[in-house]
Amino acid sequence: MIGTVNRVLLGLAGLVLLVVGGAVLVTGLGLSLPSWWPWDGTDDVLLSRSDRTRWRDEGWWWPTVIAVLAVLVVLALWWFLAQLRRRRLAEVLVDSGDGEGAMLRGRALESVLGVEAARLDGVADAKAALTGRRTAPRARVRMLMEPHASPGLALRGLSEGALTHARTSAGLDELPAEVRLKAVKHHAERVT
Repeated sequence: MIGTVNRVLLGLAGLVLLVVGGAVLVTGLGLSLPSWWPWDGTDDVLLSRSDRTRWRDEGWWWPTVIAVLAVLVVLALWWFLAQLRRRRLAEVLVDSGDGEGAMLRGRALESVLGVEAARLDGVADAKAALTGRRTAPRARVRMLMEPHASPGLALRGLSEGALTHARTSAGLDELPAEVRLKAVKHHAERVT
């Protein structure tokens, strides 16, 4: 999600800068311009004095400017904090018993969790993600449930199966999990 937002924001910023810069360059070079073009000469400015002061005396102007700037600040802070957030756990520290320890790739454990959860009865698909610290990971599992599935049985199967296997194979004391269930969309069945 963050990668997509970053690409969209950078693309929009680049497009705006390209259009404004191209417009200023075309005007500055004195090329022939269409009649609707906002700037018409090499000495023209982007915002004239009258354009900059046109709305100052209106009652709605300053509250609107402050509201827009506040929204931009909140969006910029959200974006900045999203960049600092750790997305996934890259590795899990496994106690090998010899005092050294070993590293288990987080993606490998996520993959095994997802595959084993997807094999449960009534589960169409499952995805797992690890968060937290490498000595105390946390699992987030999303399961796509079939229409006939029992959520209680699926959760019990996940807890007693995939999560228990992952916890014991990684030598963890505990592996807390957040499970989100979503139903598969299906068409109404016809009775004949």
